[in-house]
Amino acid sequence: MASVTIHDDDVSLDRPTLVEGLPGVGLVGKLATDHLVETFGMSYYASIDCEGLPRLAVYEDDSRGLRPPVRLYADESRDLVALQSDVPVSASAASEFAACVTDWIADREATPVYMSGLPDGKEAGEVPTLYGVATGDAGDRLDEHDVETPRERGAVSGPTGSLLYEADARGLDALGLIVESDPQFPDPEAARILIEHGIAPLTGIEVDTDDLVERAEEISEQKEELARRMQEAETDESSQAQPLRMFQ
Repeated sequence: MASVTIHDDDVSLDRPTLVEGLPGVGLVGKLATDHLVETFGMSYYASIDCEGLPRLAVYEDDSRGLRPPVRLYADESRDLVALQSDVPVSASAASEFAACVTDWIADREATPVYMSGLPDGKEAGEVPTLYGVATGDAGDRLDEHDVETPRERGAVSGPTGSLLYEADARGLDALGLIVESDPQFPDPEAARILIEHGIAPLTGIEVDTDDLVERAEEISEQKEELARRMQEAETDESSQAQPLRMFQ
C-alpha cells in the first residue's frame, strides 16, 4: 500500500512548490535538491512508503536516528517541499510511486518541479543548456522566465518520466526541467544551472549556489559511486531525458 506519512504536523504549507530530486543522469536533480535542503536547513517532513521501494534504513553522521530512503523535507517560510531520495526507484515500482506522490501533490494543490539530465558530450567549461516542458497550464511560467523549449523531440524516462506522465494524465500543472549533463559523472555545474535558471526564477526564491560551485570536486567524489550505479541501471530505473531518435 502506497502512502505518504507526515512526521511533522507543525509544518503548515499553502499550495507549496515541490522540487523532485530522484537520482538520474549526472545526478543533477539530486544534487540540486540536496543543495536546497542543506542551504535552507529544511526539516524532515514526511516519509514516502511505496511497494517496490527498497526496505533500508538511512542514518546520518553524528546521529543515532534512522530514516527511510525516500523522504520529503519542508521549508514553511518559503512554502517549499523537497523530495530527497538516496536510492533509485525501480521500473516495477515507478507507476505506483508516481501515483502515490501525485495523490499527495493533488491533495495539497502543490506545483511540482521535476528534473532530468540530458546526456550530452559538452566540452569542459561549456555552460549546459536548460530546457523546460510542462503539463496543464504551467507552460506559461516557463515562457515568463525565458526557459528554452527543447530543440528536438525526446522522452523523459525512469520515475521522473512516470511522474510527468501521471501529472499530464490527470491534467495537473507540473514543470519539467531538462539540463544538458555529463552522462558518466556527477555534474554539479548542471545542478547549478537547474537552480539558478530554473528553480530560483520559477519559485521566486533566492538560492546561493557558491558552495555548490566551490565544492564541485568534493561533491563529485562523494556521489561518484551512486552515479556509477545509475549508469549501470536499466534505462527505466534512471531518470533522464533522451532524444526520441534513440528509440528508433
